[in-house]
Amino acid sequence: MTPEMFVELFRDALWMVLIMVCAIIIPSLLIGLVVAIFQAATSINEQTLSFLPRLIVTLLALMLFAHWMTQLLMEFFFSMVERMPQVLY
Repeated sequence: MTPEMFVELFRDALWMVLIMVCAIIIPSLLIGLVVAIFQAATSINEQTLSFLPRLIVTLLALMLFAHWMTQLLMEFFFSMVERMPQVLY
């Protein structure tokens, strides 16, 4: 395995993880921002108020993107299997 090949494999894996994490984190971040703005506008200082909406949105995002993430992982796995002869020699 050449250093260029290692860097390419690492870059592909890191990019895949970044895309999958963003698909879950960004909706939760947006809901947290909306709840924080609501709390600031109504002067509600309850720390646990934003937890439940973010939890629900995170679970919905997981359910919504589960098929897509599984497909992405399978494509990455198959590309690793195809590259295996090049990596080993």
